[in-house]
Amino acid sequence: MTNQRYLLLLICVASVVRCELFTSLAHMERALFAEREISSRIKEYVREEKQRLDALSRLADELETHSSKALENVDFYLGNPVNAYLFVKRFTVDWERHIEDILKWKPNEEFHEKVNKLKEYLPTYEDLNGAVAALLRLQDTYKLETEKIAAGDIAGIKTSELSAVDCFEVGRVAYNDEDYYHTTAWMIEAMSRLENEKNKTVNKSEIIDFLAFSVYQQGNVRHALDLTNELLTLVPGHDRALNNKEYYLKMISEKEEKMGETATMGEAATMGEPAADEPLKNEKGRDEYKSTDEFIMYERLCRGEHTHDYKDQHKLVCRYKTNNDPLLLINPAKEEEIYLDPYLVAYHNVISDYELAVIKSIATPKLGRATVHNAKTGKLEFAHYRVSKSAWLRPDDDIVVERVNRRISAVTKLEMDTAEDLQIANYGIGGHYEPHFDFARKPNSVVAQINGNRIATFLTYMSDVEAGGATVFPYIGVKIFPKRGMAAFWYNLYKNGDGIYDTRHAACPVLVGTKWVSNKWIHERGQEFKRPCGLLADGLKKD
Repeated sequence: MTNQRYLLLLICVASVVRCELFTSLAHMERALFAEREISSRIKEYVREEKQRLDALSRLADELETHSSKALENVDFYLGNPVNAYLFVKRFTVDWERHIEDILKWKPNEEFHEKVNKLKEYLPTYEDLNGAVAALLRLQDTYKLETEKIAAGDIAGIKTSELSAVDCFEVGRVAYNDEDYYHTTAWMIEAMSRLENEKNKTVNKSEIIDFLAFSVYQQGNVRHALDLTNELLTLVPGHDRALNNKEYYLKMISEKEEKMGETATMGEAATMGEPAADEPLKNEKGRDEYKSTDEFIMYERLCRGEHTHDYKDQHKLVCRYKTNNDPLLLINPAKEEEIYLDPYLVAYHNVISDYELAVIKSIATPKLGRATVHNAKTGKLEFAHYRVSKSAWLRPDDDIVVERVNRRISAVTKLEMDTAEDLQIANYGIGGHYEPHFDFARKPNSVVAQINGNRIATFLTYMSDVEAGGATVFPYIGVKIFPKRGMAAFWYNLYKNGDGIYDTRHAACPVLVGTKWVSNKWIHERGQEFKRPCGLLADGLKKD
C-alpha cells in the first residue's frame, strides 16, 4: 500500500465518526494501521525511556563513585579547597544546568519528594560564593598562582585539576562581587585551558565578554577594545559588545585629544595592543585595612616568613610543670616558652585523642556560624573577617568537658568557675579570623560585664592542619602552627588590669586540611588570690 493511501486512512481515523468496526472491513483495515502506529509510538517511547534511564544510571554511578571516594577520608577530601569548591559547584551550577533536567524525567512524585528533601543538605549558591571567596583569600594570603591552582597544585599539594568552565565560574563569582582583579586572572586562565580542551566546557565568547569589561575596570581601555572586537567577530550582533566598543572608542579618542595626538577614530578602532604609554594593568584592589602594615605582617606570618627577631630568645626554656597540683604530679604539663613579654607558652600533649574525639562528637551537632560583637550596637553578628563555626560546651555536657576544664585550671593555676564555657571552633574552606584582641577594650563591653575582662586565653589545637591555619601575633612576629593535642596560653591583661596590646593575634586561613580548636577564655573575677593585682603594667610574667 502506498504512503498516500496510508496517510488517507489515518485521516479517516480522525474524521470518521466511531462506529462498530465489525460491520465494515474497511474500518477493520483502518484499525490495523492504528495498531501499527501504536506499536511505533510504544517503541519510540521505550527508546526515549532507555535513554533517560541510561542517563539516570550514569548520574547515579557518578554520584556514588564521587561520594564513596570522598567519604574514605572526608577531612582529606573536603580539607582541600579546590575539591571543596568543585563539590559546591557540582550541586549549584552543575545541578541547575545538567542534573536537574535528568531528574525531571522521573514521573514518580514520591521520587521527587525524596530528592528535594535531600537537597536541603546540599550546598547553595551562597555556599558557592563563600567557597570562591575562600579560594581567592587563600590565593592572596599564600601568594598562589592562578595557573598552579587550576593545574591542581596547592603549595605543592596535589589536588583536582580545574576545567575551563571551573575557572570561568570562579571568575564569574568574582565579577559579581566587583572583584575585577581576580576576574581578570581567572578568565585568562579559563581561556588558556579552553584552548587545550577537546570537549569544550564553556563558550569562548562568554569568557571574553567578562574579561573585556574586567580589564576595562582595571584601567586597560585599549585592551578592553581589543577583546571586544574579538567578541564581535565571534558574535557579530552582540548588543553589549557593540555599545561597549562605541564607549571605548570615545574614551580613547578623548584621551588622545587631551594628549594632543592626531590619531583618527579609524586608527583607534584597529589598535590591537595597548600603546607603550598604556601598559596592561592587573592590580589587586585592597581596602584600607588590608593595606596596613599590620595586615601585611599578618599575611607574611601566615606564609611562615621570618619577620622579627625574638626578644630574649636565648632565655626561653622548656620544662615539666606540676604546680604542686595532684592532677599533674604523675603526668606533669610539658611547657615550652615561646615569648617572654608578653608571656606566651605552649603545652604539649595536654589533651588525649579520646578526649578530642568525645568533644568533637558533642560539639558537631551544636556548631553554628561564629559571630563577633558589634562595637557600636553591642549585638552579635556575622563578619567576613571571621569565618568558622563554633559551639559552646558546659561542664555538665559530659564528664570529659569537666575533666578538660579541671586540667586547664591545674596547668594555668587559674579559677575556672568564672571562665566562659569551652568554645569549640571548626574552620571551613579557607576559614580564618583576622587580627583581633581577646580582651575587651571598653569597660562596658559585653565581654567584661559579668566576671570582669578576659585575663587569659587557653587555646587548644584539636587537629593537625596539613598547610596554613597558624595562629600569628603580628606585633611580635610569633607564629604557632597547629599540632594536635597542643595548647597555647597567654595573659591578655597586665597585673594592673590594662590590656596587653602585643597579644593581638589572628587565625590564618586554612590552606589544606581541617582545623579544630577549643578556646577557654578566663576572666578576672575569682583570680584575686590566683594572680594578685599589681600597680605596674608588668608583662614579664612566669607565675
